[in-house]
Amino acid sequence: MTDSGIDTGRRAPATLHDVAREAGVSLATASRSLNGSTRKVNEEYRKRVLEAAARLDYSPNLSAQAVARGTTTTVALLVADIADPYFSSIAAGVVAEADAAGLIVTMSATERDPERELELVRTLRGQRPRVMILAGSRPTTDPTDGALAEELRAYERSGGRVVLISRNELDLRTVLVDNRAGAEALARALAGIGYRRFAVITGGEGLRTAADRVEGFSAGLAATGGELRDDDIIRAAFTRDGGYDGMHRLLERGLNGVELVFAANDVMAVGALSAVRDAGLTPGTDVAVAGFDDIPTVRDVTPALTTVRVPLEELGRRALRLALGDDAVAAAGAVPTEVVLRESTPHR
Repeated sequence: MTDSGIDTGRRAPATLHDVAREAGVSLATASRSLNGSTRKVNEEYRKRVLEAAARLDYSPNLSAQAVARGTTTTVALLVADIADPYFSSIAAGVVAEADAAGLIVTMSATERDPERELELVRTLRGQRPRVMILAGSRPTTDPTDGALAEELRAYERSGGRVVLISRNELDLRTVLVDNRAGAEALARALAGIGYRRFAVITGGEGLRTAADRVEGFSAGLAATGGELRDDDIIRAAFTRDGGYDGMHRLLERGLNGVELVFAANDVMAVGALSAVRDAGLTPGTDVAVAGFDDIPTVRDVTPALTTVRVPLEELGRRALRLALGDDAVAAAGAVPTEVVLRESTPHR
């Protein structure tokens, strides 16, 4: 209290006991009214509790609730790159499904660093999320595999639920994406409209998603008579700038008969289109370009990008439904992909 009679001191936050006393109900009734208990509370008591909580500016102690329940209402989503539309689209699906389930989503970026991913999982375990979803593509050779799998299994033993997206790399429940089959189907479709000489721009050695897509694309070409030479596989960062750099290098050394460049994801393909234009060439005319994922952006670039459609938001939705015990998701198998031919690969 100051000389002016105004109370400027900080007050301790209201507790559940304060709310129960203000509402004139038992502590158990106040708790059930505020914490979404399935046990029915008299409507008059519930209303009194909610009004008392509003008057006292009460907010629940989430840490205490986590200790009591062994978990929180949080879904922890780990992605490789928050800025990549592939992962933001998956996140949109997770968030939409979480809203329907009354859960809250937090998101962290692994930056495709296995050590960082492991440290994030260890930190998240201490925060007791209800669900942990791992959506980032990981290296084919990873010294943290054993440690990561043990961390995730320990988290599950404590009551959490883990879901992987794309590949079942750690023998845990997974929403599968058949990257290899999608890329093979793309190669067959491109050969079917007249292309014969190909180059590929992909991520660095050892990235699982990129490796699956390149293997599938190569298999499709082998089955249809298409040609992909070893020196026409360009490796760069698995990003838009990596796609630009890869295409720039390819153009600098000369296309040497290459008719179409397959970029192993759409953001790389967008970068590749820019590199073609910056070289004074016309994408789709001087060299065709295709990608993979069908992120929303590629429908609006010029020319519109041929790609493999992956239902990205549905991946996120399925991942959370699987974590929450949806048997239909568990039995559904791999998420289907679809080849979408657009103006960046005109018929020859």
